[in-house]
Amino acid sequence: MNTQLKTTSLHQWHTDAGANMADFGGFDMPLWYETGVKNEHLAVLKSAGIFDTSHMACIFVGGKDAFALLNYCFTRQLSSLEPGRCVYGAFLDKQGRCIDDAIVYKFSDTRFMVCVNAGMGGVIAKHLGSQKQAMDLEISDLSGKVAKMDIQGKNSAKILSRLIKNPGLVFGKMPYFSFKGSLSHGALSEGTNQEGVTLLDGTPVLLSRSGYTGEFGFEIFLDPAVILSLWKDTLIAGVPFGITACGLGARDSLRTGACLPLSHQDIGPWKFSNHPWEFALPYTLDKKGFTKNFLGAKALAPSKDDNFIYPFVGQTLRKVTAGDTTRVLDETRENIGRVLSCATDMGIGLLGNKIVSINTPGLPLDLKITGISCGFVMVSKPLEPGAKLTLNEGKRSIDVTIATDIRPDRTARMKLDTFI
Repeated sequence: MNTQLKTTSLHQWHTDAGANMADFGGFDMPLWYETGVKNEHLAVLKSAGIFDTSHMACIFVGGKDAFALLNYCFTRQLSSLEPGRCVYGAFLDKQGRCIDDAIVYKFSDTRFMVCVNAGMGGVIAKHLGSQKQAMDLEISDLSGKVAKMDIQGKNSAKILSRLIKNPGLVFGKMPYFSFKGSLSHGALSEGTNQEGVTLLDGTPVLLSRSGYTGEFGFEIFLDPAVILSLWKDTLIAGVPFGITACGLGARDSLRTGACLPLSHQDIGPWKFSNHPWEFALPYTLDKKGFTKNFLGAKALAPSKDDNFIYPFVGQTLRKVTAGDTTRVLDETRENIGRVLSCATDMGIGLLGNKIVSINTPGLPLDLKITGISCGFVMVSKPLEPGAKLTLNEGKRSIDVTIATDIRPDRTARMKLDTFI
């Protein structure tokens, strides 16, 4: 192992569990365990899985002008965001290029938390500071001071109910992209609800109904000193439900199937437009302008040199390597771009020409779902859904189809009552 790599508080547990470890964003992280990526992926779709996400970073932004700064620097419109709610978006530079995507959490009109990707805490804190000017606010990079783990899958709430106090109260009125609770000290010690969210031993946590898999679940922020205990307790509480510890391999295949981008791969130093995640931009209803002024907005105007990002689905499990070594060929065999991501969603298959999931109701009993490759391409011209492409990597080629979405019947947005 490269001794310069950072580690999370769960690092020893991962190595003891025999995880295949690798560098991810400067952290030594588990890619998969002995269960394997396929079984970890399917565990989330069928029941529940847990992920160590402490490599991600948090930033506290507080003060009289906290809202004004974030609303200018963040792509989403924050004026309608209520306390206890969070929203996905991105931070752009003046050229409209994505520095990082993030989730902004609102505690109050003057207190916010921003969750960014691995190694980006200092980068985004510095970026916000460069736009601060004479504003009255505080920006604190909490990298290393906040740990995080995710529990994802339809049995997540049932498992958490065995680990927290007053689960009925906590899970009451908790829609998608809402959060409750606080941490024990520091900038995040003042919670979003009077009762708070605590583990059975009284440890406070911040519980967010969100995640990166497209499935029902939660992200849990807590003190790094107590995450190992909660991780172990969660695995014990989840035994009756077949819970599985999951690595970044399953996280990648799940997020790809859910049509979610990987920062610095699917979105990055190019214009943050013409992609499947345009809900992260504050478009007007006619999509001819924006509902607010934000950093990088002017650079997003359409131009003749624009690229376009689209989801694709294959026909089988076969996939190709993302990057410049794989060509994207249209029906005339012209090379029109490159592959940004390519993974296999083990929980989807084809029923005729329709993509179905293992969670799709009413599937034929004899249908065997073995998975389909999927991902994102960036091309030099606009394409319509259904367009056929060939992804060519030397002697390997796969035929794919441009799609509007990938894995159907995802559970992330379903009412929480469905899962209790």
